[in-house]
Amino acid sequence: MFKKILIANRGEIALRIIRACKELGIRTVAVYSVADRDSLHVRFADEAVCIGPGPSGKSYLSIPNLISAAEITNADAVHPGYGFLSENAHFAEVCESCGIHFIGPSPTIITQMGDKAFAKDTMKKAGVPTIPGSDGVVGSLSEAEKVVDEIGFPVIVKAVAGGGGRGMRVVRSKSELENAYHSARTEAGAAFGNPNIYIEKYFENPRHIEVQLLGDQHGNVVSLGERECSIQRKHQKLIEESPSPAVDQSMRDKLNEAAIRGAKQVRYNSAGTIEFLMDENRQFYFMEMNTRIQVEHPVTEEVFDIDLVKEQIAIAAGKEIPEKLKHYRLRGHAIECRINAEDPSQGFRPSPGKITSLHTPGGVGVRVDTHAYAQYVIPPFYDSLIAKLITHGRDRDEAIERMLRALDEFVVEGVFTTIPLHKAILNHEQFRSGNLSTKFLESANIKI
Repeated sequence: MFKKILIANRGEIALRIIRACKELGIRTVAVYSVADRDSLHVRFADEAVCIGPGPSGKSYLSIPNLISAAEITNADAVHPGYGFLSENAHFAEVCESCGIHFIGPSPTIITQMGDKAFAKDTMKKAGVPTIPGSDGVVGSLSEAEKVVDEIGFPVIVKAVAGGGGRGMRVVRSKSELENAYHSARTEAGAAFGNPNIYIEKYFENPRHIEVQLLGDQHGNVVSLGERECSIQRKHQKLIEESPSPAVDQSMRDKLNEAAIRGAKQVRYNSAGTIEFLMDENRQFYFMEMNTRIQVEHPVTEEVFDIDLVKEQIAIAAGKEIPEKLKHYRLRGHAIECRINAEDPSQGFRPSPGKITSLHTPGGVGVRVDTHAYAQYVIPPFYDSLIAKLITHGRDRDEAIERMLRALDEFVVEGVFTTIPLHKAILNHEQFRSGNLSTKFLESANIKI
């Protein structure tokens, strides 16, 4: 097992990793920007190193600064968390070349699964259902036109190296294709340094279902059920739950089997997630693979009574997946609300600044993952997530009622948050019925 892990991240996920390390008897090194010097992850780590000014490009995304911090503290491993450099193959390579273990899959797997076209082809070879579309990169407008003629409209043009909705364009007619093709390439090149795009059939009202996986270095892969992630805004998730209200045991078995086949095809050896789109006929299709721990991992932890971060660290240290994990069964239902420092009544305008008062909820079945506290100043440089509120119940109805109670108890003063939006969503009849899709916010006419 590792002796000291440097956490190449910030905020709640850094604190989450620190907690797992403490329970494993591993010392921790927090890194922080000048803007984050008062964050809780800095306080609770065994050591802390400042790696630069506020902007992430000069701190959390600076590979030389991170490697220097690991070397001066004698860290023997780095945990990247999510976001930032967590899916950066070059960072993983540099860590390994410096004798520092990267807690995640190999650089080769990160590269392969980060290339959406390559990942799709790999899953197709593994027998995983894939969305109809181009066979790899679409190299010209004429090639794009041929693909569209084969699969029909609507289609979506997507960046090969994309994420978060960038480099994506929905096309519903031939007259829109040329502009969408060129604008997606331009945006992809600017955002990811890779202008390549591919084309897929576009589903109007799909569900976003993902499967949590663990793979070890001995060829074992286990699936820990699915998460429903359909409640989104501009491809950014707002609420996640497990299990999905749309998935019965027969469908769950099929999802798990497909995800395991896909992971074994690339010899996956860490915590990871395979994401699927499910159409209105309940047919599911591979969308992408995330080669890291996910923001929403706590809902899986609650329904399987497992610590995914501890398991991820153990796998990275060469341990085999415990036999008991191969036979885990769902217990109850869990929901997560992402509490962001944004004003949903003003177009989700970011709301950085000082939290003048903070009261977090508690009680049976309530969990709060946060790095914030009263008088904490939310920096303007990073993602607006300030807390994750997770509830667990015997069934979906209890988890929802518990979440509403917890949201009422959650007091954040000094900044705007998405708490009012979460209350409105959870009280909405369409959400209560489990009739969800990625277009929920547009169709439900939510009023705050």
